[in-house]
Amino acid sequence: MQVAKCPTDELSLTNCAVINEKEQLDQHVNVRNGACSFVFSLRKHPGVPPGSIGFSLPQVCRSLYIRCFYFFLVSNYRFDKSKQCISSMTMEIDFLQKKNVDSNPYDTDKMNAEFVQHFNNQAFSVGQQLVFNYCDKLFNLNIKDMEAMDPSILKGKKGSGDKQKIDIGLLIGNSQVIFEKSETSSVTLTGRSRTRESRQSIISPDWNFEEMGIGGLDKEFSDIFRRAFASRVFPPEIVEQMGGKHVKGILLYGPPGCGKTLMARQIGKMLKAREPKIVNGPEILNKYVGESEANIRKLFADAEDEQKRLGANSGLHIIIFDEIDAICKQRGSMAGSTGVHDTVVNQLLSKIDGVEQLNNILVIGMTNRPDLIDEALLRPGRLEVKMEIGLPDENGRVQILNIHTAKMRQHKLLGADVDIQELAIETKNFSGAELEGLVRAAQSTAMNKHIKASSTVEVDTDTAEKLQVSRMDFMGSLNNDIKPAFGTNQEDYASYIMNGIVVWGDLVSAVLKKGKLLVKQTQNNQRTPLVSVLLEGSPNSGKTALAAKISEESEFPFIKICAPDKMIGHSEIAKCQAIKKIFDDAYKSQLSCVVVDDIERLLDYVPIGPRFSNLVLQALLVLLKKPPPKGRKLLIIGTTSCKDVLQEMGMLDVFSTTIHIPNISRGEELVKALEVLGSFSVQECASIAKALKGKTLSIGIKNLLMLTEMAAQV
Repeated sequence: MQVAKCPTDELSLTNCAVINEKEQLDQHVNVRNGACSFVFSLRKHPGVPPGSIGFSLPQVCRSLYIRCFYFFLVSNYRFDKSKQCISSMTMEIDFLQKKNVDSNPYDTDKMNAEFVQHFNNQAFSVGQQLVFNYCDKLFNLNIKDMEAMDPSILKGKKGSGDKQKIDIGLLIGNSQVIFEKSETSSVTLTGRSRTRESRQSIISPDWNFEEMGIGGLDKEFSDIFRRAFASRVFPPEIVEQMGGKHVKGILLYGPPGCGKTLMARQIGKMLKAREPKIVNGPEILNKYVGESEANIRKLFADAEDEQKRLGANSGLHIIIFDEIDAICKQRGSMAGSTGVHDTVVNQLLSKIDGVEQLNNILVIGMTNRPDLIDEALLRPGRLEVKMEIGLPDENGRVQILNIHTAKMRQHKLLGADVDIQELAIETKNFSGAELEGLVRAAQSTAMNKHIKASSTVEVDTDTAEKLQVSRMDFMGSLNNDIKPAFGTNQEDYASYIMNGIVVWGDLVSAVLKKGKLLVKQTQNNQRTPLVSVLLEGSPNSGKTALAAKISEESEFPFIKICAPDKMIGHSEIAKCQAIKKIFDDAYKSQLSCVVVDDIERLLDYVPIGPRFSNLVLQALLVLLKKPPPKGRKLLIIGTTSCKDVLQEMGMLDVFSTTIHIPNISRGEELVKALEVLGSFSVQECASIAKALKGKTLSIGIKNLLMLTEMAAQV
């Protein structure tokens, strides 16, 4: 083919060779002039004569060393995308024209992003020269070196780490361009892309979470990578051929303090995308009509503008919504409101996946209340990846504690007696934020030992140099300072068993034994994640104490007592919400135990009428039968003194089993109870046994305890 001039100035800046529209050539061609050979991507334009191929001046004079009207060989070239995708490309940079030289610093990271977008899916060869227009300045680039993308990375596997040099490569969205000054160049460069840095580590699923400050979220991060970013790793044309679309939204939900915001922040850094826009939900709202919707539009304006300019080559724009439930409540749910929330939801829906779709965005929403969010926002195509960021397990707690004690360990301020594994075992149901608080509390305790409190508060410099955070500091903070929000409050059930359990006969031992079996079943059996038992018996027979004892001995991470004394004065709706919250909190733990005490009191049952709260009854019937989420296990222990009433209400059927708690009915049992209580001497107990011989009794253990204490005062 004959060499021709590039028909337009715009095409001369594309680094593409230009042919006539009627020519039948592939997307990439090999251009050979004797021993000199380069591969170019093609564009078509009617201004190029048939049988000719147009080049820009740098391509002809500096790369091919030929003049116009010369002839040379042109052949189709096809890339092996498993071996020729560019991982990194190093090129020398200088001003194209000396008259345009300036001393302004140029950010190579931004240049890298602009270059990859502008020349995406184009062919490059080592030794080739081209012109790059950046910030209205023309730069001359000379390709010095190229390395191939490891094919195992493209398949989502761990890279081998070997660097493969190539002479011809295809630039893709994940390629990295490294800019270096030539010896005579006067360009001032800033940014990380001035030096060689492997981009493959950014897209590898093999992360070092501790360096990123994330602990206990390995699986969640890997799942997000697989769902949301796998399509962005592959070359765009492969995704297009598959008919695939990028994931545009992720919803992170879970208890407070478990790392949702931290994970969203790291996702932005991981992709080396545009600087993420982080927005708190309430900041969107504005008192003026239409301003809230305008705030949503402003967030997407940059992405829209870039997609119009660059199309499929546009970079990724990340928008992070913290507390997204504040602006995306279910439409029509707020009676008497101005409707601002509804229009904000509509605007957000249209921007993420409306008629004019944006394919260069990733919206990350975070909330503690996913149930409040409008369901239209959660469908595929919008916030389709829903990831629960729950409480860390034991291994996760080890990672988090290692992260927060790393500096102390580095500077030898952590005591040798501190066992991170032991702390992880003791901190069941602690969130990541609570574990960080525990470390801070232990540090404060250790520092407080070296403060002299006299007329002034000052540090004892003599002992401060020996400062170390010891195991006792951690344990003291664990017992006194930091309590998990979703953990076990021992004060709740300690008051119910303050006098211990009086084992006055085999019947009590049998109840405790059955309780242990139910605990064991909950822990070990995979087929029955929900186990419920009802302890029924006469008033004052010790049902609540036995329930508290069984729950305490279970040593489950989450133990909560749902008692009527916590709901005095509550309306029916408030009572239902309080009960539901206890169960919702229980579902967040791997192993949970909920004691539903005095069920008839929760139901507001009275025999006169009779009357009871049907709203609370229906709520309990649903919650007692509802199985916990996958991977979670729940033990429910209910207590009642009105078995017949619950039978009529249909509540007995929702419990897995029922255990009868008897009263003391024989003299031998009474004497045994008195001996355990220790309120009477041996002679007095013998006298009581003689007086009760042959008589039948019915006395609750709580009544007996009260009577013995009264007798002791006489």
